[in-house]
Amino acid sequence: MGKGGQGIAPEEDIRSICWDEVKQHQKKGDSWIVIDGYVYDTSKFAKRHPGGNVITHWAGQDATEAYRAFHTNFSRVHKYMATIRIGRLEASDITSADDEVKKDFEELREKAKQLGYFKPSIPFFLVTVGQLIFFELIGLFIICYYGTGWLPWTLSVFLLAAGQAQAGWSQHDFGHLSVFKSVPLNHAMHWFTMCFMKGASCDWWNHLHNQHHSKPNVINKDPDVRLEALFVVGEEMPKRMAKKKKTMPYNWQQGYFFAIGPPLLFPIFFQIMTIRHAIVRRKWIDVFFMALFYLRFAIIYSSLMGVWGMCKFYFAMRIIESHWFVWVSQSNHIPMEIDDDKERPWLPLQLRASCNIEGSYFNNWFTGHLNYQIEHHLFPTMPRHNLYKVTPLVRELCKKYNIEFQNKPILTAFFDIVRSLKHSGEIWYSYYHTYHKL
Repeated sequence: MGKGGQGIAPEEDIRSICWDEVKQHQKKGDSWIVIDGYVYDTSKFAKRHPGGNVITHWAGQDATEAYRAFHTNFSRVHKYMATIRIGRLEASDITSADDEVKKDFEELREKAKQLGYFKPSIPFFLVTVGQLIFFELIGLFIICYYGTGWLPWTLSVFLLAAGQAQAGWSQHDFGHLSVFKSVPLNHAMHWFTMCFMKGASCDWWNHLHNQHHSKPNVINKDPDVRLEALFVVGEEMPKRMAKKKKTMPYNWQQGYFFAIGPPLLFPIFFQIMTIRHAIVRRKWIDVFFMALFYLRFAIIYSSLMGVWGMCKFYFAMRIIESHWFVWVSQSNHIPMEIDDDKERPWLPLQLRASCNIEGSYFNNWFTGHLNYQIEHHLFPTMPRHNLYKVTPLVRELCKKYNIEFQNKPILTAFFDIVRSLKHSGEIWYSYYHTYHKL
């Protein structure tokens, strides 16, 4: 099954299946996928899939490129795959018009491996995790030594918010298995950075983030662009939401974004969703380490400033962190193409949905190297400190296939969020008045 030992030896009596039959199985509870020419029935396995239900987004499709992008330990994965393999594609159905771009991208991936771009620097990640502890300890020291006057209080809350933002980038590294060869060790550090340091659920993050990576900006597959949203984005979503009589006033969304987007995403929405997810899905390890975070925070800061003062301090920290996260995360995707699933190869799929922010020492630190969003989406398991190295190879391949590679100054990227929200709101307004003849 592909290069580098990524396959299972074919059996002579294995069933031959045509694409038309595969396409008939692309519903929830009845899903088949294709990987390297072999067909797998993921209908029941989807619920047990360690990466979440992301696997269902490829039902009826060739998931080979996504499979290679997400996994690091192929020998372990194949043990599970062997139990759900039901056949292989008919020889006449294996080739497609997209084979050339897929072949070139796989060669690019192999070249990146040979150049050592998938090899992590452990000292680098020790520093990134160390800064989380540093920010928290310095923030605590300022409150303990200088008291809770407005200046030390403000300085302390900003330091803790910086630590929380950077913890978000660090847990992202471990969640993508991009630090250690050992999957369990990555998971252990994911619990530490996400659950213990941030008070959020690793399983909740995996559930949402893997879907986003698998089908970025695909309506109703990427959780960030679902139709039941407070905002409409792109060209198509506004038209569909306009058919509904009762909706948000999306023509004002570029304004109310500043009130309910950056300031409230973490303190309200994520706060509720991550705790609910861990409890409802009985992720007790997540619940245990999350409880340690809240217990630790409550005991330390309530003793210094009282319960009410601790609550104000906590939500101020979350509001600052929320602004940080929203502006960084949305700048890479919201201004890009947002549409239904076109079943594109991995390269154009990711490039149409992602853009970069220019690299610099500050930008790299501030964004956790997610300013190299294109490279990260193409190679999600590549250590972030190597993403810039693969950029010339990606640019060269994009040029060959006439695919735009967008790289923006950081302020331009932030402004484009508001600009794109305004544009989508105008589309909704026009179509809403047409549908309802107002």
